Amino acid sequence: MLRTEKLGEAVEKLLVAAQRQGCLTLGVYEAAELMNLDPDCAVLCLLATDEEDEDDIALQIHFTLLQAFCWDNYIHLLRVSGLGRLAQVLGEPSTSSSNANEPRDLHCILVTEPPADSEKWPGLTEVSSYCQEGRRRNQWAPFLALRER
Repeated sequence: MLRTEKLGEAVEKLLVAAQRQGCLTLGVYEAAELMNLDPDCAVLCLLATDEEDEDDIALQIHFTLLQAFCWDNYIHLLRVSGLGRLAQVLGEPSTSSSNANEPRDLHCILVTEPPADSEKWPGLTEVSSYCQEGRRRNQWAPFLALRER
């Protein structure tokens, strides 16, 4: 099993590489719509919450449905905490930012299949192995706490 720090680095590298190639879908509804249209395009589904999101019943229902869909379609799934860190990694404005740009929904991040000629993404092997290990242990959704830097 990977140490938490190494797994966090692998997730961050994967997200940056996928973003550069235009292979990220951000948002609960957007990710669900894309997976419904083409579940084979999904490589990884990241479900992100922080402590204040735990009481959001609608979000938790969406997460339950997304988890079930991922499980049934063999899509790697990882639950994470650390929305602030995700925003940093993806270059998104923070929720405390005073500029007019509305932060995008980072509660669900879908990594989609890269173009056929692209290189192997950094971090993909490590994250996939971690998710597969969780599935072997019948873990509904493995969890990772991302650390602020």
